[in-house]
Amino acid sequence: MEIIAGTLLQHIHTPEDLRRISKEQLYQVCDELRQYIVDIVSVHGGHFAASLGVVELTTALHYVYNTPYDQLVWDVGHQAYGHKILTGRRENFITNRKYQGISGFPKRSESEYDTFGVGHSSTSISAALGMAIAAKYKGEDRKSVAVIGDGALTAGLAFEGMNHAGVSDADVLIILNDNCMSIDPNVGALKEYLTDITTSQTYNKFKDDIWKALGKLPIGGHFSREVASKLEHSIKGFVSKSSNLFEALKLRYFGPIDGHNITKLVDTLNDLKNIPGPKLLHVVTVKGKGYSLAEQDQTKWHAPGLFDKITGEIYKKRYETPQPPKYQDVFGHTIIELAEKNEKIMGITPAMPSGSSLKFMMDKMPERAFDVGICEQHAVTLSAGLATQGIRVFCNIYSSFMQRAYDQVVHDVAIQHLPVVFCLDRAGLVGEDGPTHHGAYDIAYMRCIPNIVVSAPMNESELRNLMYTAQLESTQVPFVIRYPRGEGVMPEWRTEMKEIQIGTGRKLKDGNEIAILSLGHPGNFAAAAIRDLKADGLNPAHYDMRFAKPLDEELLHEVFSKYQKVITVEDGTVAGGFGSAILAFMAANHYQAEVKILGIPDRIVEHGTLKQLHQECHYDAQGIAAAVRSMLGEKLTVQFG
Repeated sequence: MEIIAGTLLQHIHTPEDLRRISKEQLYQVCDELRQYIVDIVSVHGGHFAASLGVVELTTALHYVYNTPYDQLVWDVGHQAYGHKILTGRRENFITNRKYQGISGFPKRSESEYDTFGVGHSSTSISAALGMAIAAKYKGEDRKSVAVIGDGALTAGLAFEGMNHAGVSDADVLIILNDNCMSIDPNVGALKEYLTDITTSQTYNKFKDDIWKALGKLPIGGHFSREVASKLEHSIKGFVSKSSNLFEALKLRYFGPIDGHNITKLVDTLNDLKNIPGPKLLHVVTVKGKGYSLAEQDQTKWHAPGLFDKITGEIYKKRYETPQPPKYQDVFGHTIIELAEKNEKIMGITPAMPSGSSLKFMMDKMPERAFDVGICEQHAVTLSAGLATQGIRVFCNIYSSFMQRAYDQVVHDVAIQHLPVVFCLDRAGLVGEDGPTHHGAYDIAYMRCIPNIVVSAPMNESELRNLMYTAQLESTQVPFVIRYPRGEGVMPEWRTEMKEIQIGTGRKLKDGNEIAILSLGHPGNFAAAAIRDLKADGLNPAHYDMRFAKPLDEELLHEVFSKYQKVITVEDGTVAGGFGSAILAFMAANHYQAEVKILGIPDRIVEHGTLKQLHQECHYDAQGIAAAVRSMLGEKLTVQFG
C-alpha cells in the first residue's frame, strides 16, 4: 500500500524547504507530519508514541535553526522519526528498522543532519556541549542544541553534562522534553520536581513579570547588572524553589512552555538564539500526542508493532497450538516463585520494568522490586549495598545497557565478593533496534572479571534452574545469567526448578569426528543443524556448556580427547567470548584440534530481523550445518563472507 504525504509535507525534502513556508502554515505541516508517522508505523512498525509527542518541537527546531550547520542532537533516538522525515528521508522511511534500510535511531553515517549517533539515553547534553566548545574554539557561529526527554534526564550522565555546561561559556541550548515518561512512567524525585515546576502557576507568572520588570529597569549607577541578577534570583527564590536545581547549575532556565504550540515554540527558539551561553528550555509535551489511544496508554504504544490506525487494534500472530513464552516473561514469573519461598530476594531494574517483566513482581511485591530510573550504575551499586545486608538481589539489565555500569560490576560487586545476580536481558542480537542495542559483548567483558560466574540457558527450564541456583545460600559469588530477547522453545515451561552445579555443562548427544559446543539459546540452532545433517549421514556430537565461566573442564577434556574437529557457537562476539575461552583451554592443556568459532563477528552488525541477522552472522542452523560440512570436507551450502 502506497503511503502519500500531505500536500505541504510532500514538498518538504530538506529543512530549507520547511523554512520557506510561512509560520501560519506550520500547523498544517505538523498535522501532516504526525499523520505520516501514524500511517508508516501502523503498517511497517517501529517506535511510535515518543515521536508523536515532539512533532511540533521537531518542526520548530528545523524551522528556526540553520540545520545541519547548526547542530541538533537528539537523545535516546525514539523521538527522531519526525526529524528523519524532514531531513531527506521521507521517501525511504518505509525502510525504517528494516534489513539494510535506514536506522530507527539517528546515525552519523546516514545523514549530515544526524550529528550524533544515539540509542542509549542521556548522551545529548555532553555531546552538544562538546560541539559548542569546538565551535567556539574554531570561531564558528554555529548553534548547538540538545533535546533530552523520555526519562533521559534521570541518568547521571545528563547531570554530569549539565554540571559542566553551567560553568562553561559555550553557546549550548538544552531542551528538556518533559513528558513524564520513558518507556514506562518516570520515577524518582526528579519527576516530582518537574511536576512542581509545571504546576506552579504563581511561580511562572511571577517569573515572567520579573523578566519584564528587569528589562525596563535602568542599568547604571548603583543599579548594576549584578544587582539586577541578584534581585531576580532572590525574588524567584522567595516565590518558589522550583528553578533552583537548573539555575544552581548556572543554566539560564526558561519555561515551562507548551510543546504543542508551534507558534510559541518558534518565537521562543528565535529569542533564545540571541541569548549567549548555556541555557535550558523546559518544554511540556504529551507522549503519543494526536493519537488518542497512545495518549491514554503511553507504555503500550511506545512500540506497539503493526496496528489498525482507525480502530487501534494491535495485530498479533494467532497460533493453533500453544507457543513458547518470552524469556523475559519466564524471568518475571520465576522470580516471583522464588521470592515467595525466599524472603531475602529483591528485584532491581533501571527503567525497564515492562521490557524485563520485573513489572510482575513490582505489582505483586512492590516493597521488594524497584525501578530506579535510567540509572544503570546506581542499579548495580544499589544492588551491591543490598547484598551487604544479606539481600539476594536479581539486578535485571539489558546486556547493552550493562556496559554503562561496568566499573560498578568490577569495583562494587566482584572485588567485594558480593552475590548479586545479574540477569542480562536482550543478550545476543536483538533485531531491529540494531547495533546500539545488540547484546554482543557481555560474555567477553564479564568472563575476564575474577570472582564471577557467567552462564546462559539453552531454554526456559534451564533459565529457571540457573535462577534457582543463583539464589541459594551456597552460591556466594556474583552470578550472571544472560538470555536473548523473545521467545524460547518450551510451550510447557513451568518445570520443577533444580540446582545446577556451577561450572558444569551437559552432553546432549554423542557423535563422530566433530563436536559442537554451544552456549545458551543458540544450542537450539545447533540441534536443528544436527537434525539436518543426519540426512547426509553426518553425526556431530553436541554439548550444551551452560557456563562461559567457569568452564566445565572435565567435559572439555572428554571433547578434546575424542574429537579433532570442534565448533563453538555463541550469540556473543567471537573476539574474547566463549569460543576464545575454549581456545585458551585447549592451548593451556596442550590439545591440538581444528576449532571454528561461530558467533557475532568482530564488526558492527546493523539492524534487521533476528532471522536475517543470525543468517548474516552464520550461526543459525543453516550456518552451523555449513560449518560442519566445511570442516568435514563436504560441499558448502552457505557462502561465507
